[in-house]
Amino acid sequence: MAEGLLRHLAGDRYDALSAGTHPVGLNPGAVAAMRELGIDISTQRSKRMDEFVDQAFDYVITVCDRAKESCPRWPHTGRLLHWNFDDPAVVTGSPEQQRQAFRTVRDHIKAHLEEFLSTSCRNSRQRSS
Repeated sequence: MAEGLLRHLAGDRYDALSAGTHPVGLNPGAVAAMRELGIDISTQRSKRMDEFVDQAFDYVITVCDRAKESCPRWPHTGRLLHWNFDDPAVVTGSPEQQRQAFRTVRDHIKAHLEEFLSTSCRNSRQRSS
């Protein structure tokens, strides 16, 4: 969801990539939650972190404590940020409770990304002036 939201919110300002410590495939609950915002992530795929380990990044953002603990060191990273979100895929309960878990996490990720984009844009303007 974070990759799709960043692509949607940032446009071409960032090249968004995502990977997991133990990718298990694209979750239909995530696809449905994003579709509610008019964002189609159905063509995204679940990727392993080792696909990107040799790439340079301006930012690496981990989105759960498990990822932070097992995330490899990214030697070519400008900044490493950590945001901890609950995993909506592990929520049990009624179908509506499961859908709401994805919506809640989606909305938290969106809020963090909006703040990140606001801050990174201010910092970029300050450095360029």
